[in-house]
Amino acid sequence: MGFGFNYNEDQLALQRTVKKFAENEIVPVRHDYDESEEFPWPEVKKMHELGIACMNAPEKYNGMAFGNVSLCMVVEEICKACLGIAITPLANMLASEPVLYGGNEEQQEWWYPGICDDGQIASYAVTEPGAGSDVAGLSTNAKKDGDYYILNGTKCFITNARHADKYTVLATHDKSKGSRSQSFFMVDRNTEGLSIGKSEHKMGMRCSDTSELILDNVKVHKKFRLGEEGDGFKLAMKAFNSSRPFIAAAAVGVANGAFEFARDYAKERKAFGKPIASFQAIQFMLADMKMNIEASRLLYQKAAWLLDEHLMAAELSAICKCFAADMCMQVTTDAVQILGGYGFCRDYPVEKMMRDSKILQIFEGTSQIQRVIIAKDILG
Repeated sequence: MGFGFNYNEDQLALQRTVKKFAENEIVPVRHDYDESEEFPWPEVKKMHELGIACMNAPEKYNGMAFGNVSLCMVVEEICKACLGIAITPLANMLASEPVLYGGNEEQQEWWYPGICDDGQIASYAVTEPGAGSDVAGLSTNAKKDGDYYILNGTKCFITNARHADKYTVLATHDKSKGSRSQSFFMVDRNTEGLSIGKSEHKMGMRCSDTSELILDNVKVHKKFRLGEEGDGFKLAMKAFNSSRPFIAAAAVGVANGAFEFARDYAKERKAFGKPIASFQAIQFMLADMKMNIEASRLLYQKAAWLLDEHLMAAELSAICKCFAADMCMQVTTDAVQILGGYGFCRDYPVEKMMRDSKILQIFEGTSQIQRVIIAKDILG
């Protein structure tokens, strides 16, 4: 059993298709969406038509017939074009993870066809004002009432929340019991008591929706609870372990886009009578950028491969996410530096890439939380 690098023709064809789509459909409009902060509905619909609305869905629901290594390749290509536009299908994937791992056939039948076939949007509702990195400390309550649960609480920083048709909501039955008393619920957008609060105006990913989700006596039938009562935290951690290689792939995509732009600029921009690429200071920056991008790609590929082989990937998922996110922040910062004053201007894409990259060190577990996870694994 070994890790190989020989992609088959189907994988390479998929990569070429997504790359062409990203270059033709996303790159030309990314600046305008970043400026307007409008949700990119036309591009989201085109991604659905291309089959990348919810790539990790089971094949029978029209998910992609590829493993995680291939899906990461797709994520890298669309995020290279624009993280803000690409994050919607990524959020669909994350929201679907608890359904994938904890949902029975009836629940998956309710969840997947709308997203994969009809182009519905999904949202993963875990984070709260007082519980971000500390998932076990969340306060949204699920009170049993016969065959129903009554959900009350407020979620914040929820990607896709304003436009979502379906939500996977994590709630606690008894906060005093911490992570042992949490469950995930599938909640329909039109459920009475569910509403959307304020939308955030962000540094980066400005065309992506990030909003509050308010649950006021939301009544959910027990058939919409995923897994057994108390399985929620376990499902959340499994979802993060599976999704972190995708975030690492997104980081590689953003970084590679910034690197290529800076490299091409350095070949053309002249100072003291010659291209700035001829100066060792610039050459060393480009060399470091390239080395770290390649190292990050190898890390996410190995983590994704472990997932495909159904092997333990928790530590490597944390490693690849942390390393790639930190790398992306550094590479995009260096790209701005290479462009100098032009890099600081919004006419060039590298400043947007730098702004976008910051979130990669924050969501789905901060870089500091990843280090906590890695250290726990090291120390047993």
